[in-house]
Amino acid sequence: MAIELYDTTLRDGTQGEHINLSVQDKLLIAERLDEFGVDFIEGGWPSSNPKDEEFFLKSKSIGFRNARLSAFGSTARSLDNIDSDPNLCGLVKCGAPVLTIFGKTWQAHSTKSLGISAEENAELIRRSVKFLLDSGREVFFDAEHFFDGWKDNAEFAETMLKAAVEGGASRLVLCDTNGGSLPHEVSKIVARVCSLFDVPVGIHAHNDGDLAVANSIEAVRAGATHVQGTINGIGERCGNANLISIIPNLMLKQGRDFAHVEDLRQLTSMSKFVFEILNLPSDTKAPFVGKSAFAHKGGIHVSAVMKESSLYEHIDPSLVGNRQRVLVSELAGQSNIRYKAKELGIDLPEKGELFKKLVNHVKNLEHHGYQFDGAEASFELILRGELGQFTPYFEVVESKVVIQHGKDIRPVDQAVMKVMVGNETDLTVSDGDGPVNALDKALRKALVHFYPEIRTIRLIDYKVRVLEEKRGTSAKVRVLIESSDGIRSWGTVGVSTNIIEASLQALSDSINYHLFNTKSITRDA
Repeated sequence: MAIELYDTTLRDGTQGEHINLSVQDKLLIAERLDEFGVDFIEGGWPSSNPKDEEFFLKSKSIGFRNARLSAFGSTARSLDNIDSDPNLCGLVKCGAPVLTIFGKTWQAHSTKSLGISAEENAELIRRSVKFLLDSGREVFFDAEHFFDGWKDNAEFAETMLKAAVEGGASRLVLCDTNGGSLPHEVSKIVARVCSLFDVPVGIHAHNDGDLAVANSIEAVRAGATHVQGTINGIGERCGNANLISIIPNLMLKQGRDFAHVEDLRQLTSMSKFVFEILNLPSDTKAPFVGKSAFAHKGGIHVSAVMKESSLYEHIDPSLVGNRQRVLVSELAGQSNIRYKAKELGIDLPEKGELFKKLVNHVKNLEHHGYQFDGAEASFELILRGELGQFTPYFEVVESKVVIQHGKDIRPVDQAVMKVMVGNETDLTVSDGDGPVNALDKALRKALVHFYPEIRTIRLIDYKVRVLEEKRGTSAKVRVLIESSDGIRSWGTVGVSTNIIEASLQALSDSINYHLFNTKSITRDA
């Protein structure tokens, strides 16, 4: 039986800290989820805010191919006004074909929060579900705090599920709302519920114990056929169950199918897409889809991976749209250098002093603070330089940065740059927003006459890391920059006790790398 995917990124996910989505953002994510093959997309709580009401209105123009839209809400507040309850009426009004409501299944919440008896709580659930069902919608019941409630009073928790079924709920979703349950507990309780009811059972796990993915997988193994979660695990507190990890674990390791997921290779790009819409950096260490998920640094590991990748990789990264990466560092051996050279299309000699020299040179640079994990462009220039394939296109003969601040003095950050290209020199002066920006502008200004193609280069990221912290302000710093020409991006590095010098190294490498690639393409053409 295929497992149902129920995504709540647009509702539960938005309760996470620093998460804010516009209506347009939500529509874009919904379309991407549908394209991937999600079965149900929970768009929000229409009765709680105008934004969600607008989302459901605008979503009617989207022709979903795979997904059905769901709206979220709660049971009625009182037995006295089921038919006029604003929350229930708002759910019906939004027009979503699936309505998901939560109800209390932990006795302490029923008696202390709502102040009603077990019988009244069950009737509230039963009649709320029936009211929505009578509107012509399919109704899912989210059993809030179910696992804590079951452990406290199993009879009460199960009675509430029975009330939801009697009202007409077509799914019973067991929620680990506080996120504190353990996998063996989830397995036992889900198996018990599956034995009691013919209605499909679902799991909605939170990650407060860092077990939401494990708990969701255990729930499926125990009989659940409906899994709720969010993309990248976003959500309140520690987040929700991460569908990005649950999906490949179930498909590739449990042999389970999803009705509409046809291309698992979309997984990595979908994860990045959602991070981009959220305006958050991608999690480089995310399992399956992170940039570092299949990155190898140790020389022994790389040597083995080159012979048989499965020795150090739990799956083929291409299955989820990711790729294998080999990092170059002080831990690198000959295998790392060979792998990176092959990846860059560089032929290296099989043996000899040149090869040993390359390895030792890289290790020595890293010993002095260089890092090539995020600066592969600098590494390529070093490699090609040692092989005699690259010579810098310019030389910085002299540079000076002037910083002027003080009372009644106009603040000035100014750089003076003298560069040599061939036998010609150029001296320029440029102001900037800070000394590094002034330096960057002066370098470009000095070179653009010789190399107009550098006009397309843009600095898109700039990071400074203090090395040898105990030396205080005399410590070395490592500058990592990322540049782009609008088509591709590349990283370069500089290290010095002087942040301006380190920045100049990284900036010079960036321009040299762009010129080398541009002129190589021109020669090949």
